[in-house]
Amino acid sequence: MSASGATWLVVVILAVLLVGVLLAFAVRNRRSDSPAEPFAAEPEDRPIAAVVANPTKVEPGTQELVTGLCVELGWAEPLWLETTVDDPGTGQARKAVEQGVDVVMACGGDGTVRSVAEALAGTGVAMGLLPAGTGNLLARTLGTPLEMAAAARVALTGDDRAIDIGRVRVDGDTDERVFLVMAGTGFDAEVMGNTPEALKARVGPMAYVVSGLRAMRGRRTRVTIRLDDGEELRRRTRTVLVGNSGTLLGGLVLMPEAEVDDGVLDIVNLAPKGIPGWVAVAARVISRRRRGHPRVEHWTAREVVVRAEDPQASQIDGDPIGDVTEMVVRVDAGALVVRVAEGSPAAEALPAT
Repeated sequence: MSASGATWLVVVILAVLLVGVLLAFAVRNRRSDSPAEPFAAEPEDRPIAAVVANPTKVEPGTQELVTGLCVELGWAEPLWLETTVDDPGTGQARKAVEQGVDVVMACGGDGTVRSVAEALAGTGVAMGLLPAGTGNLLARTLGTPLEMAAAARVALTGDDRAIDIGRVRVDGDTDERVFLVMAGTGFDAEVMGNTPEALKARVGPMAYVVSGLRAMRGRRTRVTIRLDDGEELRRRTRTVLVGNSGTLLGGLVLMPEAEVDDGVLDIVNLAPKGIPGWVAVAARVISRRRRGHPRVEHWTAREVVVRAEDPQASQIDGDPIGDVTEMVVRVDAGALVVRVAEGSPAAEALPAT
């Protein structure tokens, strides 16, 4: 066959194929009573979220609610990974990152949020907040809705912002633990450790008030506090708190100048004597003043070392970590990406990634 004959043969074959395609579309359109639908993204092309959920905190129907919202917004059905006693969220979040998810939602209390953040810090994968605990302190700080459907929508459609995290070592350990809100020793840790879960389930945040009243009569202890490379400060104290955020329950602000993205930690030392001293401290907290009571001291630093004369009850983000003598805390600036509501005050305050 000549070259010109081969060319014409190719043209004929292409023409036949083109006619076949046109006929197929015509038949399809005749069989359909509705206009042709736009092409839908294949499942593998859709964004996908993972939910790391604490089953003891999650209300019935939450999985169905989040899944339905994902589908409504054009996402794939989410991975649903439940925490366990042995792994409160870190392993599940790491698994989600390995599977290439676009956002990991922490569904539970402050402990679940902290565990998920420990896995996500430094990865660039965003964390969404689905508040289901008693405190939900980071959610309150960032203005995340406390209603589940609204919070899930923010996690799927909000803005990504970088915030600081705190890293803690205790009693010479080389392993660091992550916190997002506060770490501390003394009174606050006693309250957290002595508040029964059953009481929190029954009365919510008021459970901490009950435990706090019981702990107020405790004794002060001697500590040394070193800020960055400065000299050691010697104090008698009831509690030393190191905060990435200063927000407490009920909108109270313990550290008025604390910001989650300022690259420093805020430290407060409370040293009241007896009930009258606590009343004066409470008045200072309610007034949101940084100064004004001799038993309340504030500092800022990138690293702080607190050493106690005797082992003290300690906590990170409300989770008791036992009695410790030394706590070394440092800031890891901008290490965590969090999904916040588009156009919210928190979104405006945080730097874009």
